[in-house]
Amino acid sequence: MNDSKIWLSSPHMGGTEQKYVQDAFDTNWVAPLGPNVTGFENDLTNFLNDKVHVAALSSGTAALHLGLILLGVQAGDEVICQSFTFSASANPICYRGATPVFIDSEPDTWNICPIALEEAIVDRILKGKKPKAIIAVHLYGMPFKVDEIKAVAIKYEIPILEDSAEALGSNYKGKKCGTFGDIGVLSFNGNKIITTSSGGALVTHDIKIKEKAIFLATQARENAPHYQHVEIGYNYRLSNICAGVGRGQMEILEKHVNLRREMHTFYFDFFKEIDGVTVFSEPNSDYYSNHWLSCITIDSAKLGKTREDLRLELESVNIESRPLWKPMHMQPIFEKYPYYGSNIAENLFNNGLCLPSGSNLTAIDRERIVHVFNQFFNTSYDY
Repeated sequence: MNDSKIWLSSPHMGGTEQKYVQDAFDTNWVAPLGPNVTGFENDLTNFLNDKVHVAALSSGTAALHLGLILLGVQAGDEVICQSFTFSASANPICYRGATPVFIDSEPDTWNICPIALEEAIVDRILKGKKPKAIIAVHLYGMPFKVDEIKAVAIKYEIPILEDSAEALGSNYKGKKCGTFGDIGVLSFNGNKIITTSSGGALVTHDIKIKEKAIFLATQARENAPHYQHVEIGYNYRLSNICAGVGRGQMEILEKHVNLRREMHTFYFDFFKEIDGVTVFSEPNSDYYSNHWLSCITIDSAKLGKTREDLRLELESVNIESRPLWKPMHMQPIFEKYPYYGSNIAENLFNNGLCLPSGSNLTAIDRERIVHVFNQFFNTSYDY
């Protein structure tokens, strides 16, 4: 049997990316501005379709960092952050010299728990530190409980920085993820639903916020014939070459979403008869996930096997899988910070596994995965 590497989520080109990149070379637009940057921003704006403005940046992390600056977060402030996420959601809080306050997940979407969120806000206010912002994440492409989280944010007048790095193409009640927060964030890292090799974007409904984001992302250079600076700036703008890759990727975004969702269905069909394995799925029809990564949880008490057993079994035949994100409040660098909730995120980490989910997986890849599953779970599923 073919033993080439099956990756968790590898880049998937569509074919037209080179056209846009070649055009950048042909016209000598190789700087962090140019027609591809503008075109990519317009493509994203049209896709999100909610009267938004988009600033293309060098990474999703850069967008989160600028988002915190634009929301007024300063040294000594507190920022609420979903604990069950990648560290890039939390690191920019520390870039600002602020303190992260971590919140547990709820079991339906695995995202920030609205009950624990409100408990944290009330307690921080009682302690004399009203949080300056809420970072809520659409984890693995699954929308968070938008209505409930926004209700809490509005009640206490705290802006939402919407981390939609994993959720381009997902929606909640028909509205695209990335458009719910006061500021939204997208990522185009190499393993995302589409890629610009490395890149991200800041999404806003206010053109002045977009303009300020671009100003800060281009070293905060003032409008003067010489280099004049009155604010600290950053080198965060996306290059015209990378934006060209993004333009080609936008042409196949919806195809990629459909292929990722097909992979989720593939896993759902396999595991639906196996008691002890749950495939992470939308809780109801209000949610539409791009299923950037398809994930499962394993009940080791029922199966007598753990998610680590399965991960190692897959690894032994060159198939990549990965434990779910280790919650931030369990990370050595962040464990000293406040945490509100119970052990939902911790249990998900201990029992969950991300499975190969790429839009470029083949029928042969699926056959290899099923072969491992049949041996591991003692089944005879015929793909």
